[in-house]
Amino acid sequence: MTRIDAWTWAVRLYKSRSVASAAVKAGHVRVNDERAKPATSVHVGDVVRIRAEGYEKVFEVVQLLDKRVGAPLARAAYVDHSPPPPPKDEFFGAFGVRDRGAGRPTKRDRREMDDLRGRR
Repeated sequence: MTRIDAWTWAVRLYKSRSVASAAVKAGHVRVNDERAKPATSVHVGDVVRIRAEGYEKVFEVVQLLDKRVGAPLARAAYVDHSPPPPPKDEFFGAFGVRDRGAGRPTKRDRREMDDLRGRR
């Protein structure tokens, strides 16, 4: 039996235990399609869903870990069932990309970009 915050940290899904715990508290982690608390137990065969970077990552627990281990051992502790991330141009295309070498945006350019982003 292992806590979800400790397991996600041990298999290197988060950089620190406190970041893992904060993500679980914020509702970004689900275990078997149920919202998890930091002390939620994880068992072999459970499906862990993590919402990060604008899309969802899906992992199946293969091995329980309490302590942080090296990257090759960490990757062996889960099976990644995540769909491929969306293409960058699809993800960032709506934000108005400037041409390379166009220089610093003018005040007018900045206002147009803010209008595109819905900030004004």
